[in-house]
Amino acid sequence: MAVDAVDEVLAQWRKERPDLDASPMGVMGRMARLAKHLERSLGEVFSDFGLNGGEFDVLATLRRSGPPYQLSPTALFNSMMVSSGTMTHRIDGLEKAELVERIPDPCDRRGTLIHLTDKGFSLIEKAVEAHVANGQQILSVLEKTEREALAELLRELLVSLED
Repeated sequence: MAVDAVDEVLAQWRKERPDLDASPMGVMGRMARLAKHLERSLGEVFSDFGLNGGEFDVLATLRRSGPPYQLSPTALFNSMMVSSGTMTHRIDGLEKAELVERIPDPCDRRGTLIHLTDKGFSLIEKAVEAHVANGQQILSVLEKTEREALAELLRELLVSLED
């Protein structure tokens, strides 16, 4: 069995506090360390396309929404768990780069929709392919059944925290 830095932390706690079940630290510590590695790895891929993670999320959300690849700012905001100010800043930057455009909402005279431009569509197509390939590489150490089991366990934990 492979040993990691978290094993050392747990060993120190077992020595210093044998009365304490520190096993949750093993799971949470590894998840925190993994999050840092993932953030760095994902950021490198996104930067290859001139994007950061938040900008990728906006473009990917619009792309996966299907034709005509447009959503209200509220729908984008609700899908990303960020403040409205953060969302406005992201949209402004993407609009300046001509990756999205604000268009009038035909169903609401006062509303606008955020529309993925052809340039944005082309960029996100390439970026999402690289993102998926990166994810495959990162998870390649695990067998398919292990990835599926891990995904299910993480889903169960996430659902319990987001209820």
